[in-house]
Amino acid sequence: MKIREIKDLLEAEVLCCEEYLDHEVYSACCSDMMSDVLAYVKDQGVLLTGLINSQVVRTASMMDMVCVVFVRGKSPGLDMIELAEDCGIVVLKTNHRAYEAAGILYCGGLTGNTCKEA
Repeated sequence: MKIREIKDLLEAEVLCCEEYLDHEVYSACCSDMMSDVLAYVKDQGVLLTGLINSQVVRTASMMDMVCVVFVRGKSPGLDMIELAEDCGIVVLKTNHRAYEAAGILYCGGLTGNTCKEA
């Protein structure tokens, strides 16, 4: 699925890196706990979160994610947007709650990755 399709499905606003909307992604995850993302997430293209903290972008970059979607209408600060631009990570904002956004993407064909318990 292209990031552009994610934007459309979630009725999201693009906050940065619009030039990468045609990038293909194959999976997604949803978490507000970046430690869980670091511990359990593998091969994820999109991170859905309600956490507004620069660690979100740093974690996404470390895990080679190409898109972060902020849910519940949350808006990251300019510092986070600039960091995402530097990392080449598309940042989207949607008014959907995390559960709804994940369900919409799943029904649209974007799956998650099987997580192994530690």
